[in-house]
Amino acid sequence: MNNSTRNNLSLYQIRPYQLWRYQARHYQTRIRQCVLPLLLFVAIVIAKEADADEATTVLVLGDSISAAYGIAIDDGWVALMQNKLEDEYGDINLVNASVTGDTTGNGLGRLPALLEEYNPRMLIIELGGNDGLRGLSIKKLKSNLIEMAEIANNIGAVPVIVAVQLPGNYGKAYNKLFAKAFSSAAEATDAILVTSLFEGMSASSEWFQTDGIHPSTKAQPVMLDNVWKLVEPALEQALAE
Repeated sequence: MNNSTRNNLSLYQIRPYQLWRYQARHYQTRIRQCVLPLLLFVAIVIAKEADADEATTVLVLGDSISAAYGIAIDDGWVALMQNKLEDEYGDINLVNASVTGDTTGNGLGRLPALLEEYNPRMLIIELGGNDGLRGLSIKKLKSNLIEMAEIANNIGAVPVIVAVQLPGNYGKAYNKLFAKAFSSAAEATDAILVTSLFEGMSASSEWFQTDGIHPSTKAQPVMLDNVWKLVEPALEQALAE
């Protein structure tokens, strides 16, 4: 066997090993190229979820008044409040869990699951109007409001009870008892009381839709102001704790 033959044989014998090393290095490079971006993506997702968990959440539990019935959802007082929170605080989430037609009983039934899902620092309860319109028990209205506010207190959330008014044709006596239910519930639970969502608004068509019950688009900023002036100081305190 001449030298040329030996050299060719030697190269042939070594080549599989060299090929294996080349392939190993190639696969390691490919793995790094694929895995590192994936790990980076997972880290970003986890960081965003952590930030979301740390963000303060305000939960609004209401009926059609807070669900922007009859107007554009973005014009409703809750959406306006969300814009205000984003502009002034940035890291506060607002969840609108309002459902048209809900009573205090409906809200109480939905509340535990909502609290478990969102763990809010503040709970704004705008319910009771449908209880009154349907002639439901004012005593039950009061007890439902108290129970919802107490549940919020128990998880460390600030409860806010928003009082609403009924049309005048329900009579002065009934309207007085109806209004008293909100103030009594707030007093019993140390909840913040928004004494009137409709303060500064008359019963004219300028402020209400044709049904005389649901506020117009023009009324929404006024409603927000009525809530905001009482909610903001409590929110500031909650953020400082």
